[in-house]
Amino acid sequence: MAQVFGHVEVITGSMFCGKTEELIRRLRRATIAKQKVMVFKPVIDDRYAFNKVTSHSGADYEAIPINHSSEIYDLLTDDVNVVGIDEAQFFDDGIVDVAQILADKGLRVIVTGLDTDFRGEPFACMPEMIVKADKVDKLEAICICCGEPATRTQRLVNGSPANYNDPVVIVGAAEMYEARCRHCHEVPGKGGK
Repeated sequence: MAQVFGHVEVITGSMFCGKTEELIRRLRRATIAKQKVMVFKPVIDDRYAFNKVTSHSGADYEAIPINHSSEIYDLLTDDVNVVGIDEAQFFDDGIVDVAQILADKGLRVIVTGLDTDFRGEPFACMPEMIVKADKVDKLEAICICCGEPATRTQRLVNGSPANYNDPVVIVGAAEMYEARCRHCHEVPGKGGK
């Protein structure tokens, strides 16, 4: 039998750049190749469907919602070749080790997550996940203000940019977030502004 080499792929970028859409595309291709796929998502992400990862455009794929990264070990079946992990920034920091251990066991691990929070700062475990990955794809959205490539996530509160001191984690979609370029991204209160 041929030796199997696992690896970690990370799909990252701002909101609305197509991270989950790309995850779903890769998972479907793996399924076509007759590989066994399991997908995990954080329970906190209940925006579209509880037991599916769903892109903003409506594409979806069956997923298992979990509270803690260690649950993956208990739920993973022996015949799995590919593991999808959506919205990794919402998991505990142990998700990085989980991805590494699964890859070391020969699995293909595909992880999505926001690289920065609404303040434009590194988001939770994602910097470490990106550094330890074998492959990283950083996608861009389109800036809602000027149409340029967007790499930032703008949080809005009553139509205005959220303050730097607002809570970092608030799950939402188009009703409270926009994709913006560096120039159009605003964070009142950041750096004394």
